[in-house]
Amino acid sequence: MKNKQVSFVVGKKRVYIPIVQGGMGVGISLHQLAGAVAKEGGIGLISSAQIGFREKDFASNPLQANLCAMKKEFESARKLAPNGVIGFNIMVATKRYEEYVKKAVALGADLIVSGAGLPTDLPLYTKGTDTNIAPIVSTEKSAHIILKYWDKKYNTTADMIVIESWKAGGHLGFHLNELEKWDDISYEIEIQKIIDIVRRYEKKYKKNIPIILAGGMSSAKDLWRAKELGASGIQVGSRFVTTKECDADIRYKEAYINAKKEDIQIVKSPVGMPARAIRNTLIRKIQTGERILPTRCYQCIKGCNPKEIPYCITQKLIEAVKGNIEEGLIFCGAETYRATKIETVKEVIDSFLLPEECV
Repeated sequence: MKNKQVSFVVGKKRVYIPIVQGGMGVGISLHQLAGAVAKEGGIGLISSAQIGFREKDFASNPLQANLCAMKKEFESARKLAPNGVIGFNIMVATKRYEEYVKKAVALGADLIVSGAGLPTDLPLYTKGTDTNIAPIVSTEKSAHIILKYWDKKYNTTADMIVIESWKAGGHLGFHLNELEKWDDISYEIEIQKIIDIVRRYEKKYKKNIPIILAGGMSSAKDLWRAKELGASGIQVGSRFVTTKECDADIRYKEAYINAKKEDIQIVKSPVGMPARAIRNTLIRKIQTGERILPTRCYQCIKGCNPKEIPYCITQKLIEAVKGNIEEGLIFCGAETYRATKIETVKEVIDSFLLPEECV
């Protein structure tokens, strides 16, 4: 990395490739994927979402299983990329959110990216440490709320901002009726409004805050456009799923490759949020009103009532990552149908770094 030009800096961490690998759970982005991206000079993110699903005590004590797995995965990723930037994606909606954040800090994570809600107290848990913090925002309103709150209550601001559009995979930062109002042009206007807010806090705190665009990032054209809009880089999720290094089962990766545009749908998550996924047997069952009774509660998401939900999101995400692509829940981004083959992480990164004249 010493011979490469620095793309941007997060806190004191130099990032050489303007790509953040999105944190994808359950079990999609663990140490292999995060370590491989960090080794190439980007930011590798491990998803903490039910990360301990392979641990023996996961069913009986999911919290301890997850905390144990966080340590294993982070240390394994660090071995792959001793000098790379490695962090965690931790959802605000996660039960025991504070404990997961504190664990990430104790492990020495370079960065915590946090969305699925506003991470209002994230600075409290990371204060006085070298762990950088980055909220995920989708609208001008959410950016204004979180940055103003951190400024007033903690006298601090973000080390990085992720702006996630309606094209993202998994849970989305919009209400269902909001999704229809966006297109590329209107959302670019929203991005500019968010950037304007961030710049104000950059000026106040006399620091650079890298802005990362996320959602539907599939080619070098997207990276160049992001830079034209004033961003430092992009966050990429789906393109990294179809890599050799991705931690998911090969059948999960093949589901991406085989998906057609019409197979990618907005679905209602059991916890009430809209999400994007590949239509399969599970989705068809749910859409016809069938209920799949949970066998146990894995204590995953705040506000989830096992007596009312149509299916257990933990169970179905685990089934998917293990290769049950018909009965599992396969989250994906809007541009997933563009995937045509299994690649290496390096090949994916190189495809994003094409010169502008080649795009």
